[in-house]
Amino acid sequence: MTDIPAAALASADTRAAAPQMRHSFGDRRNVVNGLMTGVLWLMAVIAAIPLFSVLYMLISQGGTRISFETLTSLPPAGFMAGGGFGNAILGTLVMVGIAGLISVPIGVMGGVFLGAVAPESTLASIVRFVAKTLTGFPSILAGVFVFGFLVLSMGTYSAIAGGVALAVGMLPTVMLTAEQAVRMVPQRMKDAAVGMGCTPAQAAWKVTLPAALPGVMTGVMLAVAGAAGESAPILFTALFSSFWIESLFEPTASLSILIFNFSGMPFPNQIELAWAASLVLVLIVLVFNILSRLFGAPKL
Repeated sequence: MTDIPAAALASADTRAAAPQMRHSFGDRRNVVNGLMTGVLWLMAVIAAIPLFSVLYMLISQGGTRISFETLTSLPPAGFMAGGGFGNAILGTLVMVGIAGLISVPIGVMGGVFLGAVAPESTLASIVRFVAKTLTGFPSILAGVFVFGFLVLSMGTYSAIAGGVALAVGMLPTVMLTAEQAVRMVPQRMKDAAVGMGCTPAQAAWKVTLPAALPGVMTGVMLAVAGAAGESAPILFTALFSSFWIESLFEPTASLSILIFNFSGMPFPNQIELAWAASLVLVLIVLVFNILSRLFGAPKL
């Protein structure tokens, strides 16, 4: 009788002991997996229907009025034809810029304090609680607060007041996002900085913050996108103007208030401009959201 090599016997035993990886499509787990995958796809499609419906309506209704003249001219007076909303675009950008200059430095410094300098201190707990409370704070109350605090003392509506009201809404988003970005920095980087002789503050500003910058910028872009579409705080603080902005201490036009005013007018021209302004505002918010995704994308 021919002897079978030991290696061949071992190979045969291995093949016999190897588990079978083939599964039938009728297997219970495969059926449940396919069913749940289909349900998730269906839910995703249903969730996307309102978004694409709004975009289709805005493009079909307002896309025909988008032109260089519309984007660079002043609103029409009364029932006159033509005109645009260039001043509202400029006013929106100016007030969002003012809000960013106020909220971004304070929010980033607060996020670094909460996430790196003294995350477990009593002061950090209080600030974190206040910031989380402000995230659910109605924006119209921020407008009322700034109206009573700033507008009445200045004696006029202004772009400054509008920027301050928007900053109140942006601040908690920037601060909490910066805190989470700082907390996601690997602990070994912080320990290495301290081991090289850095103080906790130096390690936070020179090591932790630069490493967390993509996440911080994501929070900033999301806060800016949200502020660009606000209307209630602007209505109480900047009101509206049919002219170009010449001073930060005068009533200022914005896209959201222009849409609110023109959508209720009986003139077809103003209604068309309201649709066009809505499309421009959505595109501005979309651009900032895309930028937030780009800044927050992992670097390979």
